[in-house]
Amino acid sequence: MWKEKDEDEAYGKPVEYDPSFRGPIKNRSCTDVICCVLFLVFIAGYIVVGIVAWLYGDPRQVLYPRNSTGAYCGIGENEKKPYLYYFNIMSCIEATNIITVTSNGFQCPTAQKVISSLQLEICPAFLLPSIPALGRCFPSDIKSVVLPDSNTLNTTNITQGIDGLLNTLNAREISIKIFEDVARSWYWILIALAISLVLSLLFLLLLRLMVGPLVLVLILGVLGVLAYGIYHCWMEYKTLRDKGAPTISQLGFTTNLAAYKNVQETWLVALIVVSVLEGILLLLLIFLRQRIRIAIALLEEASKAVGHMMSTMFYPLLTFVLLLICVAYWAMTALYLATSGQPRYGWWAPNSSDPGCQDVVINETCQPLVNFSSQLNFSIDKCPGLTCQFLGYSSSGLVQRTLFNLQIYGVLGLFWTINWVLALGQCVLAGAFASFYWAFNKPKDIPTWPLGAAFIRTLCYHTGSLAFGALILTLVQMVRVILEYLDHKLKGAQNPLTRCLMCCLKCCFWCLEKFIKFLNRNAYIMIAIYGKNFCVSAKNAFMLLMRNIVRVVVLDKVTDLLLFFGKLLVVAGVGVLSFFFFTGRIPALKEEFRSPNLNYYWLPIMITILGAYVIASGFFSTFSMCVDTLFLCFLEDQERNDGSPEKPYYMPKNLMKILGKKNKRPSGEKKKRKK
Repeated sequence: MWKEKDEDEAYGKPVEYDPSFRGPIKNRSCTDVICCVLFLVFIAGYIVVGIVAWLYGDPRQVLYPRNSTGAYCGIGENEKKPYLYYFNIMSCIEATNIITVTSNGFQCPTAQKVISSLQLEICPAFLLPSIPALGRCFPSDIKSVVLPDSNTLNTTNITQGIDGLLNTLNAREISIKIFEDVARSWYWILIALAISLVLSLLFLLLLRLMVGPLVLVLILGVLGVLAYGIYHCWMEYKTLRDKGAPTISQLGFTTNLAAYKNVQETWLVALIVVSVLEGILLLLLIFLRQRIRIAIALLEEASKAVGHMMSTMFYPLLTFVLLLICVAYWAMTALYLATSGQPRYGWWAPNSSDPGCQDVVINETCQPLVNFSSQLNFSIDKCPGLTCQFLGYSSSGLVQRTLFNLQIYGVLGLFWTINWVLALGQCVLAGAFASFYWAFNKPKDIPTWPLGAAFIRTLCYHTGSLAFGALILTLVQMVRVILEYLDHKLKGAQNPLTRCLMCCLKCCFWCLEKFIKFLNRNAYIMIAIYGKNFCVSAKNAFMLLMRNIVRVVVLDKVTDLLLFFGKLLVVAGVGVLSFFFFTGRIPALKEEFRSPNLNYYWLPIMITILGAYVIASGFFSTFSMCVDTLFLCFLEDQERNDGSPEKPYYMPKNLMKILGKKNKRPSGEKKKRKK
């Protein structure tokens, strides 16, 4: 008895009965106010960083090409000159054999101001037909190269030199074809996404009608796959044994892993492993059959809850929009910060020692868009070829000195806001589904607007608690990002011990992140129900789950199996349908619906599959949150109530039947019925 008492108290005492408890607490106060203030101050700073980036940044440095003077092509005075022309594109090939990308876009060491070159009577070595790509003029037809009679180059040399460059520029043609494919097939993609939405709803409806048979089919399917694995391994082992195939001792150690396929012991080991897995699974099904029945009953109840509150199925759309805003704001802020350096210009002359150029200081600051004569105290004709040359971007100034810190602030803001938005969605859905469970007479006692009420409660009272949980998760994720960065930078200089240590650290923080996500998720459920702060809610949720750890594992695995099957059904179904439609493999559909002629049929297929996965994940994440919420409510219902008229159970009748429990009627009601 003493030992049992110690084990019970190790994970806290069971929840005590509270006569005033009737579901999510309505009279609550703000929680984790300090963290709420910290989060709001951080968001204000995040907005300030965005404003600073907008004031000092210039995305045109990335979006538009510049010529040698630093002037933008296609805007301002050069609005009618949208393309950058490389005067001697051979310089690009000789330097790197490929055009490099810098903060100024594509760069290569060639004079790009044709007028100045003509004034100096520097004629091009060859004329090369070109086409515009990404605002730049690139070679189009090598066979049409025009060479002067006195030129020592030949077409073969130029062809060989530029051939590699053209291969890298095929992206333009590919991008055009991709754009054409999307333009031709966008409405069919939308239809496929609508089909994935319908399939997701149908699967959830199927769960409501026959979740028990579905779980049984999935379990039998897993057992069948393992049984076939046993049969296959045995047949392979028997065949190799009868043929007298070499043993592992005869083969020895080899790096050719394919050689082990023809070794007897390989299939024997595989046979033993698969047989052990089959045996373990059968034993688990035998000893955990009662808990599997509870999991099935909770899944059925979750389907009913979603059916009574269909608005919860579309709440992930709001979460998606908020996540899109967070990512878009960070991306624009990062872009503006990355282009915050101001361009610097200086005077340049082909022959600075020329007597006429003595009055100008080479590299002295100049303005490329201001008339040169007005900036000089002498006539520009005295120094032939004088230009205002682009030197680079300024690295001085407050923004440039703190650029790295501001980018780190932006990344931290990205993670924190994303985690907060996800936490908001989980807490709101938990509040709505908890209202369903704690309604004694369903659906009559369910609140009129459970989702809206849960959203207002969460936003008004628990912003700080959500920010607290999101911050803890963000810090772990930032550590993982830093580890990945260090691993990437030090990959070539690491010894085996360092690599092993780095791998262990990455694995540990990955596990820590998964645990914190699990803990936060259940803490948000407790916050939605009781309105307490994050730490208390996390502790209560953890203790409650640890008191029912076997049920937690069973329910989690059964739910994961069902949702995996659902995602596989939706994504695979839509993917196969898209493949047959866009490739024209179904003649009847091709003639009836006129499937579009595409350059790359895989593009709309991949878009469709990705979209179907996102839609299915959104729907099933709501269902998963419903299961987790009802499960915690069920565990508390068992602890705080006993089925008496004063403490009736709120769980559905099928769950009470599985557990052998029932609600006792008041004595007065029994007498009335007897009369």
